[in-house]
Amino acid sequence: MRLQDSRSDAKLSELKQFSNWLLAIGDGRMEFSVDGIKKVKIPKDLLIDNCDDPISEIVESTYFNYSEHSTDMKYLQERAILAPTLQMVESVNDYMISLNYGRKKSYLSSDTIYMSDHSFTSLGHVYPPEFLNSIKCSGIPNHSITLKVGVPVMLLRNIHQSAGLCNGTRLIITRLRNWVIEAKVLSGNKSGNKVFIPRMSLTPYDSQILFKFQKR
Repeated sequence: MRLQDSRSDAKLSELKQFSNWLLAIGDGRMEFSVDGIKKVKIPKDLLIDNCDDPISEIVESTYFNYSEHSTDMKYLQERAILAPTLQMVESVNDYMISLNYGRKKSYLSSDTIYMSDHSFTSLGHVYPPEFLNSIKCSGIPNHSITLKVGVPVMLLRNIHQSAGLCNGTRLIITRLRNWVIEAKVLSGNKSGNKVFIPRMSLTPYDSQILFKFQKR
């Protein structure tokens, strides 16, 4: 958990309490059981009550007046939404993209069985491209992703560490091309730098997937 030195003492104290609470949850010190089900009590100031659409509510509460501040670097640097599941990530991403009225561009991956696998030929018949396209797992993008200029995104791989392009680096898209994405760095000591993200091959490492395949 990173605490910013520029914050006031009161804000730093609040952030420290929050980080300690998160660490306690991770250590299993905040949970209790109800009918054999482990639960964690969430403080009231962290809850959004009485909402019909939880996705829109959490986005609006985090990115208040997003349309008016979508190009404000400081505004975007100070905000992020963490989601517990891939399904929730997709829902938040889709809603965030819908708030941007720019022209959208979709990218499709080319998914194949890993070429170095000795059983490549036989696996290629068992797992056709349509099945590989449907696989969703942590650490790699889905087969189809839709982006717009001005949308904040996050890197999922280390590309060029000295340039600040590491796993977890936050960016804002400035231009979309067929084979490359131009973006501006939002986080880290390279904040404000213009970078280019090329199309690349990714191999997911998930223990639940019993074979290797590549996304490009």
